[in-house]
Amino acid sequence: MSASNITSTHPAVFFLMGIPGLVHLHIWISIPFCSAYTLALLGSCTLLFIIQADTALHKPMYLFLAVLAAIDPVVSSTTLPKMLAVFWFRHREINFYACLVQMFFLHSFSIVESAVLLATAFDRYVAICKPLHYTTVLTGPLITKIGMAVVTRAVTRMTPLPFLLRRFHYCRGPVIAHCYCEHMAVVRLACGDTRFSSIYGIAVAMFIVVLDLLFVVLSYVFILRAVLQLASQEARYKACGTCVSHIGAILAFYTPVVISSVMHRVARRAAPHVHILLANFYLLFPPVVNPIIYGVKTKQIRERVLGLFLRKDV
Repeated sequence: MSASNITSTHPAVFFLMGIPGLVHLHIWISIPFCSAYTLALLGSCTLLFIIQADTALHKPMYLFLAVLAAIDPVVSSTTLPKMLAVFWFRHREINFYACLVQMFFLHSFSIVESAVLLATAFDRYVAICKPLHYTTVLTGPLITKIGMAVVTRAVTRMTPLPFLLRRFHYCRGPVIAHCYCEHMAVVRLACGDTRFSSIYGIAVAMFIVVLDLLFVVLSYVFILRAVLQLASQEARYKACGTCVSHIGAILAFYTPVVISSVMHRVARRAAPHVHILLANFYLLFPPVVNPIIYGVKTKQIRERVLGLFLRKDV
């Protein structure tokens, strides 16, 4: 079908190229991708099972962790199954509206994940800086309101994008030079004035990342000040220990974002597959390492994981 006809300004389907320049290596590239995706699913499901099964872990800190463990594989699942279909079976077609839906959920859940990390930073701030008020501050109703605000922010920020893309006339062909329906990869196929859509997408991404990261850093400034005021070294070590896993999750989420952003600006002449591989790394790295970070650095979860896998018959 042509890019446009009498009744439509968009193609019925797009064709995902995969990784330009590395098409001949798709099968080999799919091996680490599939392995990472499988590990992410197993790790997240294990965390969710342990948190759900143990009533001692039904606390705000572990509730936020459970939400993070649920979101991580969802973010990957928005793209990985279709990506593997492209790599393995050369099934490159994706319906135009399915492409917009994929884009919406991918970016929406990424925004939700960033907000959950911010909420977890708030949880650590209250636990360390205002420990006597922890149970009265982080109540069930407040956590529910935080959850509603997180979802509302993501949906309202991302809803305009599909409608903006639907209005464009796609005269540059239906082939998307990417593994999935990434916003700017789709915009590049459109004709006419696409500046607002481009600026809006970049502005939302930068606003979310910068604002959330700013508040996370601010939370840890107060946490560090409170830790340094503790009398004993043992108390300081214990307080810092409760934050290590969260800091690891923050680094796992934001580091690929920063690296990808820097690469787009300082290495504009780099081969397209470099940027696409970085984008895929951003989708796969946090879901793989987060269960490991929390499993190793959080004592309560570590003990239950060991008990789950090393249990012996008496």
